Amino acid sequence: MRRWWPFALLLLALMGLQLKFWWGDGGLPEARELESRVEEQRRENARLQQRNDALSAEVEDLKSGEAAVEDRARSELGMVRPGEVFYRVVEPAPPAPEAGETGEDDR
Repeated sequence: MRRWWPFALLLLALMGLQLKFWWGDGGLPEARELESRVEEQRRENARLQQRNDALSAEVEDLKSGEAAVEDRARSELGMVRPGEVFYRVVEPAPPAPEAGETGEDDR
């Protein structure tokens, strides 16, 4: 009759370990959450790596080529070459509403 107590003790220990595995600190839910965060960080790292690669290519282009520097000077600073004529097209401003006009239909 006393032979069953070691088995009961082992079963109790096994149940305790299973509870810790499934619901305790560092258990399965926490491991899944960490895997999710790692995957999210990998996606963010890949996005940032693409951005870094694009910026590196742009820096290399600016270091090695005059065409890129000229293009940036023209587009961002409005610079022109000697002998060129610069034209600026300005859209006319919309007319201001007259006094008393609300822009809504009077009914």
